Amino acid sequence: MSIRNFDALFAPRSIALVGASDVPRSVGNVVARNLLAAGFAGPVMLVNPHHREIEGRPCHGSIAALPEPPDLAVVATPARTVPGVVRELAEAGCRAAVVISAGLSEASGASTLRQEMLDAARPHLMRIVGPNCLGLISTPSGINASFAHLTPRAGDIALVSQSGAIVTAVLDWADARGIGFSHVVSLGDMGDADFGDLLDYLSTDRATRSILLYVENVTFAKKFLSAARIAARSKPVLVIKSGRSAEGARAAKSHTGALAGSDIVYDAAFRRAGVLRVDTMEELFEAAATLSTGIRIGGDRLTILTNGGGAGVLAVDALEKLGGHLADMSDATRDALDAVLPPMWSRGNPVDIIGDATGERYGAALDVLMAGRESDAILVLNCPTAVADGMEAGAAVAEAARRRPRFPLLTSWLGGTAAGPVRAFFAAEKIATFDSPDDAVRAFTQLVEYRHNQALLLETPSAGVMIAPEDVAKARALLAAARNEGRAVLSEWEAKAVLALFGIPTVPTAFVATAEAAAQEFAAIGAPAVLKVVSPQVTHKSDVGGVRLNIGSAAEMAEAVAAMTRDVAKAVPGARIAGFTVQPMVSRPDAQELIAGIASDPTFGPVILFGTGGKATEVIGDRTIGLPPLNSVLARRMVECTQVSKLLAGFRDVAAVPMEALTDVLVRLAELAVLLPEVAELDINPLLADGDGVLALDARIALRANGAGAAGPAIRPYPRELEQRISLRDGAHYLLRPIRPEDEGALAEMVLQCAPEDLRLRFMGPMKALPHQTAARFSQIDYDREMAFVAIEPGSLYGEGAIFGVVRLVADPENEAAEFAVLVRSDMKGKGLGYLLMTAILAYGRARGLKRVYGEILRENVTMLKLAHDLGFRAERTESFSDTAHVTIELERLGDTG
Repeated sequence: MSIRNFDALFAPRSIALVGASDVPRSVGNVVARNLLAAGFAGPVMLVNPHHREIEGRPCHGSIAALPEPPDLAVVATPARTVPGVVRELAEAGCRAAVVISAGLSEASGASTLRQEMLDAARPHLMRIVGPNCLGLISTPSGINASFAHLTPRAGDIALVSQSGAIVTAVLDWADARGIGFSHVVSLGDMGDADFGDLLDYLSTDRATRSILLYVENVTFAKKFLSAARIAARSKPVLVIKSGRSAEGARAAKSHTGALAGSDIVYDAAFRRAGVLRVDTMEELFEAAATLSTGIRIGGDRLTILTNGGGAGVLAVDALEKLGGHLADMSDATRDALDAVLPPMWSRGNPVDIIGDATGERYGAALDVLMAGRESDAILVLNCPTAVADGMEAGAAVAEAARRRPRFPLLTSWLGGTAAGPVRAFFAAEKIATFDSPDDAVRAFTQLVEYRHNQALLLETPSAGVMIAPEDVAKARALLAAARNEGRAVLSEWEAKAVLALFGIPTVPTAFVATAEAAAQEFAAIGAPAVLKVVSPQVTHKSDVGGVRLNIGSAAEMAEAVAAMTRDVAKAVPGARIAGFTVQPMVSRPDAQELIAGIASDPTFGPVILFGTGGKATEVIGDRTIGLPPLNSVLARRMVECTQVSKLLAGFRDVAAVPMEALTDVLVRLAELAVLLPEVAELDINPLLADGDGVLALDARIALRANGAGAAGPAIRPYPRELEQRISLRDGAHYLLRPIRPEDEGALAEMVLQCAPEDLRLRFMGPMKALPHQTAARFSQIDYDREMAFVAIEPGSLYGEGAIFGVVRLVADPENEAAEFAVLVRSDMKGKGLGYLLMTAILAYGRARGLKRVYGEILRENVTMLKLAHDLGFRAERTESFSDTAHVTIELERLGDTG
């Protein structure tokens, strides 16, 4: 990921348009007019060998004839000329280009025009937006380098889209509603700059408060998710994703693979990144309007204020349908409303203040409701009547909003002729307004979902699972044995053995080849028992008579073998029966049949699936997807996203399923997906779950085809390979390992055990404790962007035990420089732990390819300054009055002397 030279895209000193034209309505002419009219303060240079003047401006015959190299070039020339144009621009010193030209996918010798363009730009680090795009707009810099039909007004929403048509539609819609944008970028074919790059830039752009994405496909999943997670932590990110097909599921060998369609995987990816997905263009427009008001909510309780009972009921119906919650009304609020409303008001939520409600009544009721603590947001509705003035009511609402400017307020004035001017008034007042109660409620629930996604990122998971390396090795040996035998699918008993090695409860299962062996196995396990066929031609056994339940005697077992042999041969002619499995019959009458497993997505790699299981699992389609790695919080969220979760919570005399047991299975499956990339698909169906826990009744594992590359996890998993043991000066041994989300509590406790002076020197200001959000942010890191090592006692489980010291690096998007920070628990000072922590993190930075590491140290922190000096850091000159020292080390120099 890189934002190198993005300053030339969004804040260039000069712009050149190569392919400017004087032909009306041509791309070259529209772009020229837009560039010249948008208010850019620097020179705009036009290039066309056939004209001396365009739009009253001088036109240069070639790039070489330009008076200065442009920072930014816009290219609108025929496709075949683009590689040469880009090469000439790059060699002249141009740092970025917006390539509007289409048709670069055409072959050019052994390559394509698109690749030739990229090859021309790469040696000079020139950045390219496009090709085949509408262009780029940046209102803070007065740039409209596009052929859009209008220049949007300035605002704080950024729009990034693969489709130029979507961009023009959004701009047109927004212009009619007075909504402005900071930046608008049409990515087109994403030859170079893509969503990940733009998210990296926009996440720190001060002109942007929220980001809208229109996504057709993600090209680099890991890069996208890493950037989206960073951006969504700092500002709202909303996405609309086109294409809801499940093409990749058609060739799946398992229920899990068939259920893991591409669109539901995108859903999981967006949810994991903390962004909000909307389904339609209308919802995207509404989201843009809502975000433009700056509205933010702190909970999910909605109060509805209306002058019409029917409108209030519609809003309640919409809220219930979308899973929202009406706010309860306290006695104090009800009494306060009694004092300002007529006796016939509804005395509940919705607050119906009657059809003759004046502006004064609206304002008084709104003041009471906003003063109460029951509501996280208020939706104000108005139905036009002949006895009240809708604009007067709107003005009163706006005045009440000014009295409490931070209170989340949504409005919907129903109707057309009378309501239109009021909605326009609200838009001008930056008050969220909608055409219908349904639209307003949907916007509210979207805000709730976004807040929930953000809160999910900050929840503290329980202690993580640790899979013993020797158990992982045994599982790999089982997979290798099957591969060596030419098998792409493990037997049921092999699959269960793999699950058992990863700590997932399974039913003991034995393979037998004959009826006599089946009877002997029955004698060992007792009644009742289950018989299943083993055949490479049979995938779903129960569909062809390959499962017999509740076998009560050895004679019944022998008869079942004979009957099953006949039934399978009839249902699948030519099927080779390799044998049978015998296992105890599990009787758990209140258990829910679930499905859990692993599938492979071509974009996002391995995914974890959970939902309703059994024979009808694909028909019911109740499932959710998660991206590994998982923790207990993420796994619980997966369970909560399914319909079957309502049954798992218990009902009548059926006990609730212990959530810890269920989420533990999902977390362990995620570990399996990471540690055993050879697994292409894994099915546990059914996974029985009741008050006694969970049990894998059947399991199936499919391996990747020989030579097939496994797409790695889209989110970098815990780098266990970085764990190492260290010894201090006093001989004490500690484990140094990367930090995990489960470490939040231990990290906060470590800070509490530090002396106030040590904390002041580390945080450069008074600090008593780490707030939850800060501790969560420090422990839930993106291993692609940053690294933190903690020193703990050897043998401590993940998330358990004390932390004695922590060191971290946070790298820039270019992966060139990173800032360090280190803290040692006060009672551990003087033992050499700080030196070992810094040595380890510098070694990691060098292995990662970082060029330099830097930090800020208070000048009075002489101990840290000496440590930095001993490690090879160089203190740079700063202002004499500065109380901090900037220290830097060039990592290429590490080890040069030895």
